[in-house]
Amino acid sequence: MKTLHDLEFSGKKVLVRVDFNVPMNEEGHITDDLRIRSVLPTLNYLAAEKARVIICTHMGRPKGQRVEKYSLAPVAHHLSQLLGKPVPLASDCIGPDVQTAVAAMADGDFLLLENLRFHAEEEKNDPEFSRQLASLADVYINDAFAVSHRAHASVEGVTHHIKEKAAGFLLQKEIEYFHRSIDDPQRPLVAIVGGAKVSGKLEALQNMLNKVDKMIIGGAMANTFLKSQGYNMGASKVEDDLLATADGLLRTAREKGIKIYLPVDVIAADGFAPDAVCKQVTIQDIPEGWMALDIGPASVIYFNEALAEAKTIVWNGPMGAFEMNAFARGTMALAHTVAASHALSVTGGGDSNAAITLSGEAANISYMSTGGGAFLELMEGKTLPGIKALD
Repeated sequence: MKTLHDLEFSGKKVLVRVDFNVPMNEEGHITDDLRIRSVLPTLNYLAAEKARVIICTHMGRPKGQRVEKYSLAPVAHHLSQLLGKPVPLASDCIGPDVQTAVAAMADGDFLLLENLRFHAEEEKNDPEFSRQLASLADVYINDAFAVSHRAHASVEGVTHHIKEKAAGFLLQKEIEYFHRSIDDPQRPLVAIVGGAKVSGKLEALQNMLNKVDKMIIGGAMANTFLKSQGYNMGASKVEDDLLATADGLLRTAREKGIKIYLPVDVIAADGFAPDAVCKQVTIQDIPEGWMALDIGPASVIYFNEALAEAKTIVWNGPMGAFEMNAFARGTMALAHTVAASHALSVTGGGDSNAAITLSGEAANISYMSTGGGAFLELMEGKTLPGIKALD
């Protein structure tokens, strides 16, 4: 796979796929610009190399219709401020008006195309839509790791129509950190896997058993594993149809000599609400009708022991319902432990990154991946369409 340093850009029109699907408030102001700032090194490099930089991205789920609240106008304004030079917004992402706007660009100029998903053909990977996008440029750069698991027109289809293509600095960094943390890690490698559902991470769990030395399982998905071992989980969220699967994963881990760490105590509550009555109990003592919503302090100590000698830590998914203060302590405590570790630490997924940011430890994590679904698919051992398309 080629990178930016492998190509010449002077005077060339360069189509850069980024992921600027950033959160905005009701007033249309961007509330978190991490994904935009992460791509600035690529954009600045291309401009310095005298490329004509055509930026494309999606925003939200407009379902193939032009929906004004998903317009990229706020992104264009914010990006102009970050780059210190104008970033005009094209009226569309394909068509005569866009061709005219591209033709008027000078070396070092930027142009942001309007939301790709205003066209249903984007998600359908339509060949004609791909061809029209490709006709705008001489070179294609993918710097959108977060959508590289999607075989969409701007991610996969366009590469069939542009000969020169490469990974941007962000995509290159994502792949390098994944390789260092999963494919060729310093050991021991400890994986922390949390979140709501076993079903959403089943393939990742199965594949990671071939990679890790230890695995910590928390969050609501731990409830299914605990119930599979005979514990009464009260009214906790459990995937009863996966109890046998969870038990099988634990048996496979034992056969491989991999220790799985499950919670030994939890913060249980009589309802899923910020003002619910809650208390710390062992996993044997969850009251009938109550639910486990966070790991308890004994579990934090237990998990910290698993992390004490780690040389590499990969984290995907929180330990509890951290968006409510009453159930955030377990996730926050683990974030502090990981941040203080001398291990290479890599986190992936929106909830994981949000939790670490909330903990104030973002600067102390080795790398926070910008892609949730893409990161998870790499954990599953899959090849991402957007990366394969660059080879």
